[in-house]
Amino acid sequence: MLACYPRPRSGSVPEWPKGAGCKPVGIAYGGSNPPRPTTQTLPLTIARTLPLTPEATVTTADPDRADPDRADPDRADPDRADPDRAAPAFSAQGFDPAAVKAFHYVGFALDLADGQLRCHYRLDGLEFVEHIRFAPLPDAPASVASAADRAARLVFLVAGVSYYKAAAPPLIDFGDHPLTPAEATMLRAFYLDGLGEFAYSNGLDLRDLMFHYTSTAPEPVATGVHLDRPLVPFGGGIDSIVTVDEVRQIHADTALFILSRMGDRFAAIEAAARETGLPVLRAERELDAKVLRSRELGFRNGHVPVTGILSAIATLIAVLHGRGAVVMSNEWSASSGNLEVDGRTINHQYSKSAEFETLLRAALADQFTDGPEYFSLLRPYSELAIARRFAKLTNYHRVFRSCNRAFQLDPAKRHATWCGVCDKCCFIDLILAPFVAAADLRAVFGGREPLENPDTIRSFRTLLDIGHEPKPFECVGEVSECRAALQRAAARPDRTGSPMLEALLRELDDRELDDEAINALLVPIGADHIPDSYAPRHLVG
Repeated sequence: MLACYPRPRSGSVPEWPKGAGCKPVGIAYGGSNPPRPTTQTLPLTIARTLPLTPEATVTTADPDRADPDRADPDRADPDRADPDRAAPAFSAQGFDPAAVKAFHYVGFALDLADGQLRCHYRLDGLEFVEHIRFAPLPDAPASVASAADRAARLVFLVAGVSYYKAAAPPLIDFGDHPLTPAEATMLRAFYLDGLGEFAYSNGLDLRDLMFHYTSTAPEPVATGVHLDRPLVPFGGGIDSIVTVDEVRQIHADTALFILSRMGDRFAAIEAAARETGLPVLRAERELDAKVLRSRELGFRNGHVPVTGILSAIATLIAVLHGRGAVVMSNEWSASSGNLEVDGRTINHQYSKSAEFETLLRAALADQFTDGPEYFSLLRPYSELAIARRFAKLTNYHRVFRSCNRAFQLDPAKRHATWCGVCDKCCFIDLILAPFVAAADLRAVFGGREPLENPDTIRSFRTLLDIGHEPKPFECVGEVSECRAALQRAAARPDRTGSPMLEALLRELDDRELDDEAINALLVPIGADHIPDSYAPRHLVG
């Protein structure tokens, strides 16, 4: 029973990415009219710790009818008549998500001259169109256009999750858009684990979700990108700032990537981006307007794995601009879940996890012979180690901002300073407190430092797992990182006598970490996919 656990406090609706994180901002293969395939039911097993072997209806594409390099223009036309299309699940009472039978991938159209990607989807007969805009490239050579088509297809595949969630039906039909085995595995994990929080919050069980698709094995294409020209998705927080500082010292030709809403930019990101002095490549994502009216229309609502969508769009931009590495800023603890439900790990940050990084890399390898590489520079590092490095980057201390309220969808409601009370403010204050002078942190928070506000003790208890609520559904660190930060902060002379730290230490009691355990968090932990030419130089010691 999914509802048997207390529900963590949710963060703001994360449908538009703030850059490299998941705060609110929150072409298919297949030829012309392929024959109706013969189906067979096969188990689709996934590399995961969860004991699931969901089934998928898999078909094999007809090689004489399918053209893996061309999208079917009819399938991409949302106005095309379809006699088998079910009517939208609307009634006199409104939209009924439970009545929807299937989510359909319809098609996409990439226009480099216009700088636009359009993705089409359907929930039964209810149609959605997403637009992604970027700088036009009217003179792109054929080789770039071919590779960009492959990258755009990946965007099309992962962006569908934003529309599937409106009803979360039991079947996803990929139609004329075959999948490679690696793509099928990645997408199933993306939907099941990436929507774990969404399913939990809505009282749903997606474990019986069916995929209907044809199987394909296309020849990978060359992109012509250069590994020494990195693109860093940038969100203006401590993680992406540390990544940028490391990467630019290794490769001079570094650029930032910022994804935003159409016609909207977040001041909190732009200020930190200006401080880097690096060039910025941009894309804008425009969700179908119906999704932004979810509550009004009766759609299901909740968290989607938006970092996965951002990653795919960043890959497209990297291909278009010859950049051979998409360098993410996802740390070791992003793989840590929020809670366990019926043997399943619910992880708010699933699309930042090591598992998803590995799955997406495998899907990219099916499409490209020479990159771009996709990896997280911070994968083997704890938030504690990252905070220690950020503490030395003092030029960013007055311009970075990770506060939830800086990323409200309504510009009039955005805070120009740290609010000092949200879970993200509390976590940033705690993780930096061992390394940044108390007076300097007070200045960062404009006199509203969470550690000096007794009203925030509930948030700190949750971060430290000494309260009665599980880890909040936020991009915050793992419990051991938070406990280590508390202990090291309390040991600072300029924090002596802090009522908040002393109270939390008393409650922590015998759950304190010893020095060996804390020091273990300050060195690399676990495996990573970092190329040798990108090995960080300043994150240890």
